[in-house]
Amino acid sequence: MEYYSLPQTNLKVSKVALGCMRIASKTPEEVENLVLESLKAGINFFDHADIYGGGKSEELFGKVLQKHPELRKEMIIQSKCGIRPGICFDFSKEYILASVDNILSRLQTDYLDILLLHRPDALMDPQEVSEAFDELYQAGKVRYFGVSNQNPGQIELLKKYCKQPIIINQLQFGPAHAQMIDSGIYANMDEGIDHDGDILNYCRLNDITIQPWSTIRSSLSEDTFIDNPKYPKLNEQLDKLADKYNVSKVAIVTAWILRHPAQMQPIAGTTSIKNMLDTIKGVEVKLTREEWYAIYTAEDKPLP
Repeated sequence: MEYYSLPQTNLKVSKVALGCMRIASKTPEEVENLVLESLKAGINFFDHADIYGGGKSEELFGKVLQKHPELRKEMIIQSKCGIRPGICFDFSKEYILASVDNILSRLQTDYLDILLLHRPDALMDPQEVSEAFDELYQAGKVRYFGVSNQNPGQIELLKKYCKQPIIINQLQFGPAHAQMIDSGIYANMDEGIDHDGDILNYCRLNDITIQPWSTIRSSLSEDTFIDNPKYPKLNEQLDKLADKYNVSKVAIVTAWILRHPAQMQPIAGTTSIKNMLDTIKGVEVKLTREEWYAIYTAEDKPLP
């Protein structure tokens, strides 16, 4: 595993994080084994959200920390709040503060290294968010803050009021979901569509780390593109490079993301130790510029 210093923090993080969304379906013993093997493989960053498994994912992870409290100092733990069942989204001060207390209780820890606002809340009052962040920071409950799936305007609105920097933005990104790249490639072209306000370059300019999620899917409604007959040319390229570097196709996807100079931190959302190990092998693969573009353009993506 390779590590880097997370911009705007004093945290040294693994280049790949483990996403814990799906661990709710596992037994406590399976979760313990996954966490221990991830740490052994060099992953020190664990991504949660209070909505994952209705809180059960955090509870199961918390059981691991309860059994192995010495592991907490080896971990960077991130969680998210703001998706409120029955209402959609809630970034009110009261809800954020209550959510963090519940997250800490489930995770069996005194603090979060990072708290993200989970997607945008159309009714967000940035002053309330700022007050919540201040209280959490001053109480030692949260060290750093970020967002997920937000555009530059939404982040700038938060930054106007929040003393704490926004250090993370979780965004879907991968070879079959590369709109962040497309919007730059097709600048000023008829084919150009800017869905996100040039969020890629905005994050780079503001030292905000992008954490790609669902890296092997093209959309929320579709399953993985790996070995999917709808993506024959992409899989052909992935097969070719997997053979060349003697790794899995999932590892090549990881390598493709890490090849971009934005220094993103992909989230490996798996409950399989094998898949976790396959994924992080991509850290060791250094794709050439030609190989990166071959993957990007695999499904006959036209270039200007």
